[in-house]
Amino acid sequence: MDQYRITGMSCAACSARVEKAVSKLPGVEVCAVNLLTNSMAVEGAAGEQEIIRAVEAAGYGAVPMGSGAGSEAGVFPEEDLLDNRELRTIRKRLVLSVVFLLVLMYLSMGAHMLGLPLPGALSGSPAWQGLLQMILCLVIMVINRQFFISGFRGLLHRAPNMDTLVALGSGASFVYSIGCLFAGSHELYFESAAMILVLITVGKMLEAYSKGRTTDALKGLMDLSPKTARLIRDGKEEEVPVGQVLPGNLFAVRPGDSIPVDGIVTEGSSSVDESALTGESMPVLKEAGAAVSAGTVNQLGYLKCRALKVGAETTLSQVIRMVREASATKAPAARIADKVAGVFVPVVIGIALVTALIWLALGQPLGFALTRGISVLVISCPCALGLATPVAIMVGSGVGARNGILFKTAAAMEAAGKTKIVALDKTGTLTTGRPKVTDIRSFGDIPEEGVLAAACSLEAKSEHPIARAVMEKAEEMDLFAEEVTELKAVPGKGLEALFDGETLAAGNQKYIKDFAEVPEEASDLSEQLASEGKTPLFVAFGGELLGVLAVADVIREDSRQAVEELKDLGIRTVMVTGDNERTAKHIAAAAGIDEVIAEVLPGEKEETVRRLMEEGKTAMVGDGINDAPALTRADTGIAIGGGTDIAIDAGDVVLMKDTLKDVPSAIRLSRATLRNIKQNLFWAFIYNIIAIPLAAGVFIPLTGWTLSPMIGAAAMSLSSFCVVTNALRLNLIKLYK
Repeated sequence: MDQYRITGMSCAACSARVEKAVSKLPGVEVCAVNLLTNSMAVEGAAGEQEIIRAVEAAGYGAVPMGSGAGSEAGVFPEEDLLDNRELRTIRKRLVLSVVFLLVLMYLSMGAHMLGLPLPGALSGSPAWQGLLQMILCLVIMVINRQFFISGFRGLLHRAPNMDTLVALGSGASFVYSIGCLFAGSHELYFESAAMILVLITVGKMLEAYSKGRTTDALKGLMDLSPKTARLIRDGKEEEVPVGQVLPGNLFAVRPGDSIPVDGIVTEGSSSVDESALTGESMPVLKEAGAAVSAGTVNQLGYLKCRALKVGAETTLSQVIRMVREASATKAPAARIADKVAGVFVPVVIGIALVTALIWLALGQPLGFALTRGISVLVISCPCALGLATPVAIMVGSGVGARNGILFKTAAAMEAAGKTKIVALDKTGTLTTGRPKVTDIRSFGDIPEEGVLAAACSLEAKSEHPIARAVMEKAEEMDLFAEEVTELKAVPGKGLEALFDGETLAAGNQKYIKDFAEVPEEASDLSEQLASEGKTPLFVAFGGELLGVLAVADVIREDSRQAVEELKDLGIRTVMVTGDNERTAKHIAAAAGIDEVIAEVLPGEKEETVRRLMEEGKTAMVGDGINDAPALTRADTGIAIGGGTDIAIDAGDVVLMKDTLKDVPSAIRLSRATLRNIKQNLFWAFIYNIIAIPLAAGVFIPLTGWTLSPMIGAAAMSLSSFCVVTNALRLNLIKLYK
């Protein structure tokens, strides 16, 4: 998906115009314009120059994103996100405008309404006072000429926008006041023309500041990107720009340094703080062979690492890209607002014109009728409609990113909140995915440690998962493998070897009967262990049964809590696994799962999820590798422990931490974001539904309520600010119980 920075947009009508223009191009499959970040995401075969020309033909500018300094290292320039220079320009315009507005207000209202003194040359000359007001108003209009340039350019392109409303409202007041001035009338509205511009500029500044706050999380991720690396060349460290690091290069990381690229530790040991990237609060021990990620911080020891992924391929760069692309896409909830925004400004201009004509037809003076029409223009706010969805998506995505929960699209964030069924893989999702020795039982004079030591001697040279479980348990108990000879492995059954001239064997019950008699007590134990989802491992030596080990893929510590939280959210839980039904039911009972679908082949998981989707919105949770088809099929695919490329590709939601508790947290965040979007849309629609009739004077015959253009401008300025501020409340959400 290609991204572009769009210049010249001022409201939702602008973004709708750009989106429509680009979507018409041959080869464009998806086009989404984000008013919040002034960005556009385009997917399809259309060429870059063709897209830019279409945007320019619509009256706006377009520049490909990530083409500035730092892009070669996978670091996105902050200017591509939000232009801080724009905020500084607005602030400068506002300060200058306020200085001249104060003088204008002193002349127009202070002297006439409050009786404040004027210089001698002006005190007795209303004409000179009016002329000076006109000059001051004209200066303020020149300072804020961007409204007029953008507004009238939109008219010329038959795409009026919010700036068009402001320009027409302020311009009409100014032109009418000039007519009154030269006609000798004292009914001047120069202060209204100027005040409209100043108040809208105040709103623009508040909006720009608040919009900047919504992207704090993304800026924080960008700040994690290291600028330099310590390359090791000829045994010496050399500090170079991170863009010069290539896959295979050796680099050093001193205590306190940020790791510059993704790599693997070749030498040294240290704790690494990965909290900013994954949300994991505890430092992670890194030794030779361990993977390290760009943007994480080395805390204690000195590490030597080999670069694996650099630039845009690092996990950090992928996370940044995913958060940015999520904010650039459109949630289905935004469709109504987009349709309204596309016709909003022309309709408002029509309402303003009709309002003025009706009041004139009712016999009201031209000044009164014009004031009502101008009030309609300046109180209408298409910005609130355009910002309602993207600000909530941006803040929600940022909150998720800070906690290692990544939504790939706005649609994924919305869909996750509507989940009614969660299908969970067993191995690696509900369980650790690493078998462990859970029980040791001796059947002779030998102690339990002796049974484990005998098994350890056989399994020492095997790569089987059960062998690794035995070796880990032996290491935990400080046991060591003895040297055996003539080791023989029988696939699916067990191992045998010679030790001190006697046969040492380990395997399933049927296999071990060839080497020793199995008492009934051992057979009963085997049945009991199997019913608990454990694999019995019989150990025999010298014709006698030494004992039985139980090996099982144990349930994660947080699985039961995560399942309980899903149930609290009103979600039905289903385990979908290829394991045998007896083991699956045991794990499901331990985790509190509602339903078990066992003995499902990897290719059948997708069909199982398809059937569940017929019963309600379904999320599939898996490790992102063997579950990829099911993750892709589900309404929402959630890849857990998603540091892998396959997980990032397969899932709609990627959980960077290896914990199931992030599944209910992701759904909780999605629901809060969706609720926030609905609140924003409600506020945006209800504001315009109430404000436009009020400004038009509909309530004057009933209540006598009227509205000046200045108050209308202030209300318009605050409407967008309120929408953005409401979205910022998502930062207060509690994701975890």
